[in-house]
Amino acid sequence: MSEEKKTFGYYPGCELRNRVKGLDLSARRACRALGIRLKELKDWTCCGGLVPQVKDNYMGFLAPARILVEAHAQGFDELMTLCTFCFNTLRRAAFFLQGHAEARKRLELFLGVEGLPRVKVIHLLEVLRDHVGLDRLRESVQRPLKGLRVAPYYGCLLLRPAQEIKLDNPEAPTLIEVILEALGCEVTDFSSKTDCCGSYHIVTNGQVAGQCSDLILRSAVKSKADMLVAMCPLCQFNLDWRQKQTRTAPLPVVYFPQLLALALGEPVDTLGVAEPAATALSALGSPT
Repeated sequence: MSEEKKTFGYYPGCELRNRVKGLDLSARRACRALGIRLKELKDWTCCGGLVPQVKDNYMGFLAPARILVEAHAQGFDELMTLCTFCFNTLRRAAFFLQGHAEARKRLELFLGVEGLPRVKVIHLLEVLRDHVGLDRLRESVQRPLKGLRVAPYYGCLLLRPAQEIKLDNPEAPTLIEVILEALGCEVTDFSSKTDCCGSYHIVTNGQVAGQCSDLILRSAVKSKADMLVAMCPLCQFNLDWRQKQTRTAPLPVVYFPQLLALALGEPVDTLGVAEPAATALSALGSPT
């Protein structure tokens, strides 16, 4: 691992402190096992949830800009996130503000600061790829996830818009696949891995969200996966909600950091994994 002593600023976001504590807990445990130091920002606030679609609505950038200012003030030039919405919002806001002088000046005035700092917003997946590396990750595996067939689900916001996010190929990504394979998983050919789950349509038009989720679930089942691997709390909710609504045989949806922490030797009952995935993963046995 390069930069072994580096400490990353960590922004958990609202959902990870409420409904999806397992995502936060498992990521922290995995990072600790890999020697990745995370320091949570003090007094963080909501990121805003989405980057303003009307780009001259500078007030819409206040929430993410404040987080970037706080990260810099606390000594971080890189800020790690887990939630896909938080990652997309903060990464795109940082990208936009660096290229728009008028917006920066307005926000500096609103926030009472002299100069908006350059803070790089990164995802856990990038930390694993760029700071840990696949070789060291393989060496760190204590419980190889052999025999576990998984369908990696990226969704929309982890990859798009590509020119602003620049995480992986937006149409044919492989980042999650190669990391899962390093953990011992068998990754299935999952054609809907970048499709939209319906997102916030779940609030206003459940039929649309249900149709979107159905396509993803059918594709994953067709690939003969044992479970879906997600990164986004809303994606996980929509996919689970749809299965409960249709009363189909459940295809477990787990968060990527939960599998990561499990492979690194953490007990499954400490990672917030819900049933039926918890029982299935318990069958993998003890660390070697």
